[in-house]
Amino acid sequence: MRTEQGKSERLEAVVAMLRGKVARESRAPLERFAREYYGRLDPEDIAERAPADLCGAALSHWNFAQRREPGRARLRVFNPALEEHGWQSPHTIIEIVNDDMPFLVDSVTMEVNRHGLTLHLIIHPIVAGESIMHVEVDRITEAAKREELQADLERILGDVRVAVEDWRKMTAQARSLAAGLERQPPPLGAEELAEGRAFLEWLADDHFTFLGYRCHDLVTLDGRDALQVVRGSGLGVLRETASRSLSTSFAALPSPTRVYARVKDLLTLTKSNSRSTVHRPGYLDSIGIKRYDERGEVCGEHRFLGLYTHTAYSASPSEIPLLRRKVANVVARGGFASAGHAAKALETILANYPRDELFMIGEDELWETAAGILHLGERQRFRLFVRRDPFERFLACLIYAPREHYSTELRGKWQAILTEAFNGQSSDFNVHLSESALVRVLMTVRTSPGSIPAYDVHAIERRLAAAARRWEDDLKLALVEQLGEARGNALWRQFGTAFPAAYREDFPAPSAVPDLELMERVAASGALGMSLYRPLEAPPGTMRFKLVRKGAPIALSDSLPMLERMGLRVVEERPYRVATPGAELSIDDFSVSAAGQADIEIDAVHRIFEDAFGRVFAGEIENDDFNRLVLAARLPAQEIVVLRAYARYLRQIGFPLSQAFIQAAMANHPLVARMLVSLYRLRFDPEAADDEAAARQVGAIERALDKVDNLSEDRVLRQYLALVLATTRTNYWRRDAGGKRRSFLSFKLDPSKVPGLPEPKPMFEIFVYSARFEGVHLRGGRVARGGLRWSDRPEDFRTEVLGLVKAQMVKNAVIVPVGSKGGFVLKRAPNPAEREAFLKEGVACYQDYLRGLLDLTDNLVGGKVVPPPQLRRHDADDPYLVVAADKGTASFSDYANAISREYGFWLDDAFASGGSAGYDHKAMGITARGAWESVKRHFREMGLDTQASGFTVVGIGDMQGDVFGNGMLLSAHIRLVAAFDHRHVFLDPDPDPAASFAERKRLFGLARSSWADYDAGLISQGGGVWPRAAKSIPLSPEARRALGIEAASLAPNELLGAILKAPVDLVYNGGIG
Repeated sequence: MRTEQGKSERLEAVVAMLRGKVARESRAPLERFAREYYGRLDPEDIAERAPADLCGAALSHWNFAQRREPGRARLRVFNPALEEHGWQSPHTIIEIVNDDMPFLVDSVTMEVNRHGLTLHLIIHPIVAGESIMHVEVDRITEAAKREELQADLERILGDVRVAVEDWRKMTAQARSLAAGLERQPPPLGAEELAEGRAFLEWLADDHFTFLGYRCHDLVTLDGRDALQVVRGSGLGVLRETASRSLSTSFAALPSPTRVYARVKDLLTLTKSNSRSTVHRPGYLDSIGIKRYDERGEVCGEHRFLGLYTHTAYSASPSEIPLLRRKVANVVARGGFASAGHAAKALETILANYPRDELFMIGEDELWETAAGILHLGERQRFRLFVRRDPFERFLACLIYAPREHYSTELRGKWQAILTEAFNGQSSDFNVHLSESALVRVLMTVRTSPGSIPAYDVHAIERRLAAAARRWEDDLKLALVEQLGEARGNALWRQFGTAFPAAYREDFPAPSAVPDLELMERVAASGALGMSLYRPLEAPPGTMRFKLVRKGAPIALSDSLPMLERMGLRVVEERPYRVATPGAELSIDDFSVSAAGQADIEIDAVHRIFEDAFGRVFAGEIENDDFNRLVLAARLPAQEIVVLRAYARYLRQIGFPLSQAFIQAAMANHPLVARMLVSLYRLRFDPEAADDEAAARQVGAIERALDKVDNLSEDRVLRQYLALVLATTRTNYWRRDAGGKRRSFLSFKLDPSKVPGLPEPKPMFEIFVYSARFEGVHLRGGRVARGGLRWSDRPEDFRTEVLGLVKAQMVKNAVIVPVGSKGGFVLKRAPNPAEREAFLKEGVACYQDYLRGLLDLTDNLVGGKVVPPPQLRRHDADDPYLVVAADKGTASFSDYANAISREYGFWLDDAFASGGSAGYDHKAMGITARGAWESVKRHFREMGLDTQASGFTVVGIGDMQGDVFGNGMLLSAHIRLVAAFDHRHVFLDPDPDPAASFAERKRLFGLARSSWADYDAGLISQGGGVWPRAAKSIPLSPEARRALGIEAASLAPNELLGAILKAPVDLVYNGGIG
């Protein structure tokens, strides 16, 4: 329907409906009317309206047109209703029938807009010489407002009629006046008269739309000059009325301004104080031609009102009388070489000067303004030029400003400033945008004659410039002032326009300078930027913390716990996004308060706070309540690590109070925490250790502890004191070649001095702490070796290692009376399903674990004991450290020996048994092979050959283990019915020996495997793998028969007992660590 074809079909339907609405004799003229009525209407407008409504609108207008009196417009404004008019529309309808004449559509549209109405549709056919106008505007429900609109439109149409009717008379009058100047020239200069005649002729040559004319006599009434209308002279919109004989506009002028009426010149070009009602909006142009009597005195004036046509605005000033003379005189006044840059620039300024102003401005004022614009050039500066209307009806304000500053909002501010400065009643504006770096805005402030106050153009200019000043400008100035021109401008080019509106509203520009420096570093490095600060207006006890990050912002669920665990209460968060061509940055600004603390000295803590938060965010230190000590005790993050490491050690030795309680105790006694760290430094700092001062510090701590009221907190703090005193070595001060501190902390203890340490107590103990892993090494004597295992018991891996030490003491009693064992756990391991990443993290942590041990171990160089660097010892020489493979580390011996060589350790590749320079404990399977010989002999005595006949087995262990894994591969006839380790329970009631052997072999070769990796498709009916953390494990009939039990389900521990008592041939205990 929205095509010409659709329009034609819809129009035919409308015509068909119209035929049925009128008598036969009226059908043909009505049909012609309808086709002309809708003939030029857009197909889309036709398609949007129902045929019945189109029919009703055409018929309504046709009937309305039948009753028009010739020479008069007929108009009505109404809301068509179906029940009253037979058709309907959602809009208010304006129907006009008039004689065809120019300016009708323009003038009606202008008036509709003046009423603030949206014009939805206008239909304007010329039918039989008549102008038919159908206009649809926003629906007007109030009858009074419809009547007001109708009255205004009738007035407008009246103005159009008189202007059109008198147009030729007014044009003829202009030509007559031009001729009269030649016949009877007034006592003025020849050049002025010639230009005046030419200008009047130019106006009459279709360069001016004449809308009104009137002749006035200059008379004296009551001692004052007045302009009296010459009766019968009025034309167009200035046709006089019986009630008006004097010029009201002249009468309103103050006496000093009226003097101008007697000044001897020819033309007065200005703007009327009345808006045009015809053709186009805007104030009417007023052209006055002074009349002179026989004595050569001014005796009156001829006045034309109208509008310059578009050709008057597009033509070059050199083609327009008056302007050509004015422009030429100004150019000559400049005295520039005609081919030079200045002359051409001046000519361009004058050619582009606001044309209305160019008509009205005098030569002197034009020169001053043009010269000012010329000096301005393309510089990003602000200038204001003001021209005062001689009759004080307006002031023309010409504003030049950097183009990038201009906005609708700013224009509104300028209008308000100028209107206030000049006591204006209203203001208009015209904006000129070009390729220039400057925008030109002409603002015309309408005033009442005699009411303009005294003003200072420069002061107003400063006000306008201040209003135009953007946040970005203040930022640029602040950057240059604080960082210097080169660096400031560079930062401004990179980030100056990148700040969002919310940031600009929240922060003054100078405050953004440190943020910009922060953003620059973040954009270049990708590191997290931070700033803890206190604004001047911040209430007591509050601070702000700003985070700058490259890319997406930090999630609140991540940042809030970090801040709260550093002892801050987050009051609010303001996020900002800063987008630059090179990077997208996010800024989070938090309002925070320190819980339970008075005002914090920002200067004293902001660096250590920012460092601590950055380390927590990067994962270098843990996110826990120990971090409260940053603000509470003013301890840097690295010193807090010492306290955290001791707490983790306390967990491993079975200290009865929780980690949360230990953290709270420290936070509640920040002074004691600081004193403990100070003691640690006094005992172990290689450069500043002082045993006497340390002894005094111990006394001070004990006195402080006497004041602790809470018994449990006292116990925590005294245990810490004992641990510091039991420590004999630490790698806290160890740095690499680049001066970087270790990412792990290790300390060596004298177990005999550690209160509450579980028995048996080793001779030496080393604890290694890191945010990624923790490890322990127990040694029963000065010369003792033993394996290091990769434990998966984070809560009690020391208990696990101590248990191995006990077993070793019994097992190896006939060989070596004491031994050693060690173990480590991962704290941030990848998902074990990601085997490569999981193994990589395990190896990396194993290597750092060994470094933590060797950092505290003496070396032998040339047969002499050499202590480790950057370490202070509180024990005797101790150069012996030998390690071996164990669970999870069977293939790590080469890594261990590489670390040994890294340290230049005297044992070199003898540091760790096995590996490429020794033997692989697991690969050789020595323990399992020895045990299997016992198995074979046992069964041989029972008449069973385990290498040729099948037999049933239940086991303790998994295929990753050395003893269990190797053992379960020493016969292809093993039928493994059930097995368990500390993680899983495995059941295979009726295993296929060959298939299960192959699957066990696969698991044996799979790094860090578990029973959960067993192929479920190879397990016999009723079997499976269950986690030991399960609440209960269901038992199938097949499983119950294999285990010799009747229960349908058992708790994991109950099931383990059933497995150990199962009716099988062999129980194989490979061990589960």
